[in-house]
Amino acid sequence: MGSIKDRVAIIGMGCARFGERWESSAEDLIIEAVSEAYADAGIEQKDIQAAWVGTAGSGRTGQCLAEPLKLYYTPITRVENACATGSDAFRNACYAVAAGIYDLVLVVGFEKLKDSGFSGLELKNPYGTNRTQTLTAPSGFALLATSYFARYGLTQEEGKLMLAKISAKSHKNGALNPKAHFQSEVPLGTILKAPMVAWPLGLYDCCGVSDGAAAAIVCRSDMARSFREDPIYVKALQICVGNKSGFLRNDYNFTHVEETYRAGTAAYREAEVTNPRTEISLAEVHDCFSITEAVTMEDLQFSPRGRVKEDVDAGFFDLAGELPVNPDGGLKCFGHPIGASGLRMLYEVYKQLQGKAGLRQIKNPRLGLTHNLGGHPAGPTISVIIAGNQGP
Repeated sequence: MGSIKDRVAIIGMGCARFGERWESSAEDLIIEAVSEAYADAGIEQKDIQAAWVGTAGSGRTGQCLAEPLKLYYTPITRVENACATGSDAFRNACYAVAAGIYDLVLVVGFEKLKDSGFSGLELKNPYGTNRTQTLTAPSGFALLATSYFARYGLTQEEGKLMLAKISAKSHKNGALNPKAHFQSEVPLGTILKAPMVAWPLGLYDCCGVSDGAAAAIVCRSDMARSFREDPIYVKALQICVGNKSGFLRNDYNFTHVEETYRAGTAAYREAEVTNPRTEISLAEVHDCFSITEAVTMEDLQFSPRGRVKEDVDAGFFDLAGELPVNPDGGLKCFGHPIGASGLRMLYEVYKQLQGKAGLRQIKNPRLGLTHNLGGHPAGPTISVIIAGNQGP
């Protein structure tokens, strides 16, 4: 099996400010992100040979990118893969460059959700089977929390406090980020007393619905230093898709996400990482809910099974900890415009690996990881990407 490791590089990225962007259209957000990416890479639009655009529902066909950018007669592919949409658009663009088809390509992920009325609580398929008929996103992920508490012997109070610490960390990090949706720290007490959404997940355990866009410029690795002195090299691109068997199997325990474990293991193998807990410098993970981040820490082998609480309590994943997780605030604080989130995560990894993350900058990073989870824990689509600042 082939490997993407060190075959392509990122030479420019951009990210629009996430939030309730009532004053901006989807086209405005795309232009905001892409303009930054072009300037960062030091290129012009005429240099782009092809483009990939990811959106879950804010645009159709490649024309949703061609029209706002005036990309006349350029090959553009539109990608949708649930919450992994932006990451999968990036993955496909990288493969095209690695295959030698193109030398320089553009990737964009975007979503304009606030105007659509999307709340995160809607049931898109109420006519479905009796397994999924009343399942909302909060209720589905709440099953992870109740099952995790029960299996590993956490009292309700201990479990809720662990989740609150995760959310507080996200808001503390996001408050340092001028592009994040939410700009304030939130005290533990406020998080613990917040209105309940789906027990034990309260308001601050759930990510927000946001508008946003992010963009990347990808080229062959051997070309990268002709554009800039600090390109970031792709080390692994992995997608793992479940078949919802967790809904049917008696042995699925709702305390882990098998697809995350398998995607992470494949990514480590591709990137030649043998000890992710010590070799990964930072991670941007899909914290759609606080419990998702907790379980993901174990599935990605950052924490031993059943012991993530120890690492949360010790500050292991804090900005000044051994392995900072979601240093930009994550979905919880930065926001979650579905098609943009994967590239937004990569934008933070890119800036951190270049030493350009400002007040959020961690010390001497070498490898960064992004993780997306699309769908339900019992059978999702998972993306894991690893990038580094040391080339071939």
